[in-house]
Amino acid sequence: MRHIEPLLPYTRTIRAGTETDVVDWVAGRSILAFGVRIGIRTNQPEILDRLSEYFPPLWKPTPVSHVERLFSLKIAGAGLAGNRLGFHELFEDLEPGTRSRSLNTVLEAFESRVKMYVAEMAPRRVFVHAGAVGWRGQAIIIPGRSMSGKTSLVTELVRAGATYYSDEYAVLDLRGRVHPYPQPLAIRDQFSFKQRKCRVEEIGGVTGRKPLPVGLVVVSKYKSGVRWSPRQLSGGRGVLELLANTVPARRNPDIVMTTLQEAVSEAKVVKGARGEAAETAAMILKQFGEREGQAKA
Repeated sequence: MRHIEPLLPYTRTIRAGTETDVVDWVAGRSILAFGVRIGIRTNQPEILDRLSEYFPPLWKPTPVSHVERLFSLKIAGAGLAGNRLGFHELFEDLEPGTRSRSLNTVLEAFESRVKMYVAEMAPRRVFVHAGAVGWRGQAIIIPGRSMSGKTSLVTELVRAGATYYSDEYAVLDLRGRVHPYPQPLAIRDQFSFKQRKCRVEEIGGVTGRKPLPVGLVVVSKYKSGVRWSPRQLSGGRGVLELLANTVPARRNPDIVMTTLQEAVSEAKVVKGARGEAAETAAMILKQFGEREGQAKA
């Protein structure tokens, strides 16, 4: 672990490209997210409150000064009011990360990097790129990377009555159960593809609180004009589909494989192209209910 003094003035010479700069890191904090200790420091204290909007969900403040990863954010001379006097810069363990005149660009890069680091390093958890909802005591997970359409499908599942768990990561414990990762939905504009954050309550949804066993894995991508008619996969194929979207697969292959096998052990895995999200969501929940009725019979 690295030692930082997050609340004390700290001066460090940093190098970005061909430029050398001296930065006074005058404020900072340590947080704990899914068991991972993260340090954040900045040259402008007023940015700290705003930064918390970009932390992983369920984070907690921690007084410790030993962290596993240190992020440093240098705000340009114009400060938070503008970006005309230089570049804002993000450093990860003193290595240059993102440099831009747009503060929003740097903050979004910080959010992406810190969440990915937590997903990679979280102990006793396996993070899968996937949307996740709860339905009748079980989880439905939708593996897929960015632009695969999982957020739109999660949104429609929630509107149809499912409980929200995540639109970015399905967080699995070692028993294969899905835990909440309750960040705001990242809804894309259909024309500009820009994202806006939307609290699940704004669409009438609620967030899950307890871990759920996986009941259904939906492997699907959007295709215009297609009606949802998936084929069922074996459990082994289901594990491979999840593995392709699992963050710590290379770092902890044995733990990952065991966890994914647990996750699909009692689940149905289906794969197929889908059309509009609202129609597909309704069909998924209907089919899930029919499967549940057959199991009870």
